[in-house]
Amino acid sequence: MLMPSRVKYRKQMRGRMSGVATSGNKVSFGEFGLKALEPAWVTARQIEAARVAINRQLKKGGKLWVRIFPDKPITKKPAETRMGKGKGAPDQWVVVVKPGRVLFELDGVTEEVARFAFKKAGAKLPIFTKFTARHEL
Repeated sequence: MLMPSRVKYRKQMRGRMSGVATSGNKVSFGEFGLKALEPAWVTARQIEAARVAINRQLKKGGKLWVRIFPDKPITKKPAETRMGKGKGAPDQWVVVVKPGRVLFELDGVTEEVARFAFKKAGAKLPIFTKFTARHEL
């Protein structure tokens, strides 16, 4: 599962997800991409599930780029614990995804294979996504 090897601070504030993605919003490496249409926290488990779904469709063909990395720790208090006594321990890692962010990229496959693979991957993610292609001039 994806997670940072080390971080400066163990716990982070929740933050905001308003606005659109200003970086990572274009297909840069591959020919086809999967783009987010709404804001969300995407967990490391969801990224891994989507990656596995894509690789199953590729059948050892093509190249896949994962353009997001979970670097935000989410804390959780144990079950049946009373309020207070500080913030909980880090439980999982997420990435803050804004609308327009390219999540995955593919190259070396046909458009039909890429569309089907990204459709399978989109079903594993908690957000609406759309297929996008690189438009070279």
